[in-house]
Amino acid sequence: MADATDRDDSRPLGVGRRLVWTSLLAMLLLGLIAVAALRWAADHARAASDVAAAQQARSAASRLAGELQKFRLLPLVLTEYPDVHVVLGDGDVAAVARMNSKLELLADRTDAAAIYLIGRDGRTIAASNWRQPQSFVGQNYGFRPYFRDAMAKGGAELFALGTVSGRAGLFIARRVEDDGRDLGVIVVKVEFERLEAEWARQPLATFVTDDHGVVIITSRPAWRFRTMGPIDDRTRAAIRAALQFGKLPLAPLPLTRVGATWTSGTVSYREAALPVPMAGATLHAFQPTAPAEASANATARTAILIAFILLAALLTWRFRARETQRLQQEARRMLEVEVAARTADLVDANRRFRAAREELAQASRLGTIGQITAGVAHEINQPVAAIRGFAENAGTFLDRGDPARARDNLGTIVSLTERIGAIVAELRTFARRSTPAMGPVEIAAVIDGALLLVGDRIREQGVTIERRGEVAGLRCVADRVRLEQILVNLLQNALDALGGRDDPRIRIQTLAAHEIAIIVADNGPGISADVADNLFTPFVTGKAEGLGLGLGIARDIAREFGGTLDSVSSPLGGAAFELKVRHA
Repeated sequence: MADATDRDDSRPLGVGRRLVWTSLLAMLLLGLIAVAALRWAADHARAASDVAAAQQARSAASRLAGELQKFRLLPLVLTEYPDVHVVLGDGDVAAVARMNSKLELLADRTDAAAIYLIGRDGRTIAASNWRQPQSFVGQNYGFRPYFRDAMAKGGAELFALGTVSGRAGLFIARRVEDDGRDLGVIVVKVEFERLEAEWARQPLATFVTDDHGVVIITSRPAWRFRTMGPIDDRTRAAIRAALQFGKLPLAPLPLTRVGATWTSGTVSYREAALPVPMAGATLHAFQPTAPAEASANATARTAILIAFILLAALLTWRFRARETQRLQQEARRMLEVEVAARTADLVDANRRFRAAREELAQASRLGTIGQITAGVAHEINQPVAAIRGFAENAGTFLDRGDPARARDNLGTIVSLTERIGAIVAELRTFARRSTPAMGPVEIAAVIDGALLLVGDRIREQGVTIERRGEVAGLRCVADRVRLEQILVNLLQNALDALGGRDDPRIRIQTLAAHEIAIIVADNGPGISADVADNLFTPFVTGKAEGLGLGLGIARDIAREFGGTLDSVSSPLGGAAFELKVRHA
């Protein structure tokens, strides 16, 4: 008893230790879930930011391309204007005055920052801003790359600061020719304040860099004329020589890049870049990751909270289960102590109970042997009656001098006696619940054999046998002798029910579907209601002299075949039984 108590006292310690380990595992699992959720949040935020940046980049690039296309048409159209050739050709004062007014009107209607004509010597002859204090008229732009390239190649573009206005813009230049003679250059200056204002209304940072990586168009004014990276001294000198950006320092943007992520202080961006139709220019869309990260992190925190709640509920349930187990163990220990105190009183009662149970088992076995014996007598009576009939016929054939037919009857008697021996052997096997020797059995042959056993009685009572639905060669899985035994029992019961009928009929119908069904139906009075529910129970019968064992034995045999035997509605109005067996 002391040892048992010591073992019981150690159980709560083991339970507590398991609970601690379970808690640690739950915390580890929660940590793994948190790491996975936060990693998913970071990946999801980057992906969402990439999508937003790509959408903005496509939209901004399309808008910029439209603006550029509109202004690039102006120089092409103006080169065909007659007064342009007159002004650049001989510098007629009246023509220059008309051209100034026309360029002023055209710039106002097209939103161009300035439109002006430059002679072959690089001096501006006419300009749309001729009225303004910072007029381009008279200014010499021969040093500008866009003038030199246009005179040499026919056209050029340059984004630069205006030397007079100090305002940045894109200079679109086109050479003007007359009969193969170069007259000068017409220039359209485009400023992008309206486009930059549109971009500034977006949460993203949108800007365009030139071929040197200098920010030239941007939604962030503080980023204008900053660079994506350091510029070498040679490039910086060339830019200064052309006065493209004046004396601006062209310092790098305050950004740090890791992959596609740019960081400025505490703000991170995801970049999408697209080429735009400007020489060497690239459009950049910087999407802040903070909004997507906030949304993704909120989702991740919700998932972590749900996991925490579920794990807490699991631990609570586990704790309660352990506590319940401990209480049960304590109750069991107390019960064992009480049972041990009463064990001595129950030993004699238990011994007497076992003796009584053995006596009941013996009586049950004797009752079962009685049922089997009655069944053997019931089943053997059928072929014995047939043997008697064949023996009487054999004597008659001998009296008539027909030994051949008498020999046939004697051979049939031998076959029937063999069948009696087989039935006895099979019923003995049934009593021992031995495994039947089953195999493929032809249905038609089994029905023929059953009809042979009860043939004399069928003829004696004048019963009409209807056979329907038999399929040649149809076989099932069964033991032939015992399958015939079932059919003989069903036929014998039908013949008993047809005694005294004017038009007695028995129908044997075979149906082949998922299983093979053999239906034996008669047009007798049917089954009485008082025995219908217990028809297959031993010793329950509707016949005055019946033992009530045949149908029970038949159903057991069918079940050993893997089939069934049941009472069904008769198509002839009497009783009907359906035997189902498996296809071979």
